[in-house]
Amino acid sequence: MTGARAAALPPAVAELARRAADAVDPARVVELAQGLVRVRSVYDEARGTTEEPAALYVAEQLRAAGFSPVVEEAAPRRPNVICDFAGSAFDPSKHRTLMLEGHTDVVTEGDPAAWRVPPFEGRIDLGPGGDPAKGVLHGRGSADMKAGVAAAIAAVEAVRAVAPDLPGRIRLGIVADEEGLMLGIKSFIRNGWADDVHGAIVCEPEENEICLFQKGAMRLHVRAHGVMSHGAMPYAGVNPIRGLADMVVGLRELERREQERLGEHRYLGLPWITPTILQAPARGEAQLNVMPDEAYMALDVRTVPGQDHDELEHQIDEIARAIEARTPRLRFEVECFESRPWTATDPADPLVAAVEAVYEPVLGTPPRYGGVPGATDGTFLWAWKGIPVVTIGPGDRTIPHQVDEFVRLEDTVAAARLYAAAAIAYLAS
Repeated sequence: MTGARAAALPPAVAELARRAADAVDPARVVELAQGLVRVRSVYDEARGTTEEPAALYVAEQLRAAGFSPVVEEAAPRRPNVICDFAGSAFDPSKHRTLMLEGHTDVVTEGDPAAWRVPPFEGRIDLGPGGDPAKGVLHGRGSADMKAGVAAAIAAVEAVRAVAPDLPGRIRLGIVADEEGLMLGIKSFIRNGWADDVHGAIVCEPEENEICLFQKGAMRLHVRAHGVMSHGAMPYAGVNPIRGLADMVVGLRELERREQERLGEHRYLGLPWITPTILQAPARGEAQLNVMPDEAYMALDVRTVPGQDHDELEHQIDEIARAIEARTPRLRFEVECFESRPWTATDPADPLVAAVEAVYEPVLGTPPRYGGVPGATDGTFLWAWKGIPVVTIGPGDRTIPHQVDEFVRLEDTVAAARLYAAAAIAYLAS
């Protein structure tokens, strides 16, 4: 392990970090990543499936490796897996705890016939010389984020092997429901697991770039209530569809103002207010010659530093009230049912310094930086508990949720080595 940034660490710590990185077993990383992809962990109420089989696989692998994981339900059949490794020198009153965070749930695969490789086969295209660790793993969840989970587990195993007396603790938090309402990380925090965490590495697919910023997210229901009438006599009622159309125009203007006010964030880009569902009637069967009495719109709002979620919700509500004021008998309901603030970790935080110090020695390039375009579980660790968060992990950031998802296993092994070295740098310095 050589490089200018390694000099920032005490020589003994830099050497231990190098040994931890070298101790990562590429075959183990491949085994874990492939095994996880082969478990269909889609939350699907209609089919009765959850991420439980993947969580149990993680727990089984950890027990087989000599750890003592805790399996704890965040919701029925939706368990979190929590597992600690603490060095023999660890004193909770003096030493840090680093969390490595990932999730077991994946989004739906859609039509399996649309995939070039069956989505849960776990097929690996071998790399040069037939080496699987330099190949490509295909499948739903390969990048988002079973490769990251595999890398985190392999990293803890490597740290234990070279630093049994580490003056610190690593806590694996492999949680449920990141793709939904993030019930898993909320339960993790509510049950006290985050109380003694000093920093967290979120192992999401970010092309192994150091991400200190994440966009925030707001999810809103907007319901326009009008008066039903015959399509031939719209004047006899009030058209809620036109009300929503006016709302879309008003939201586009609000979005433009916010983009002009804030400009383009270096790592996160622009903020957005995006209608994602328009439905009329809001329930029941539509009919061509009937003007419905209710229409529905879903909003997916993505925020950047400088935006206040409460204020933004107030501005959205004001748009609705202005339309009501000029449209007799039209009424709006605006409900923000989920708010995930943007995050911004201090670049001077010791966790950031630890990741930066080992980056070039492990990956062979100067640190590369990026931003997380979507919210992660780290949102709540940062916003609710004030935990510094670095998001970094293997996988192209644009490939999640697409057909033919894949991850490069060489990048996954590199991430595991980075996690192991960073853990030493953070906990032993």
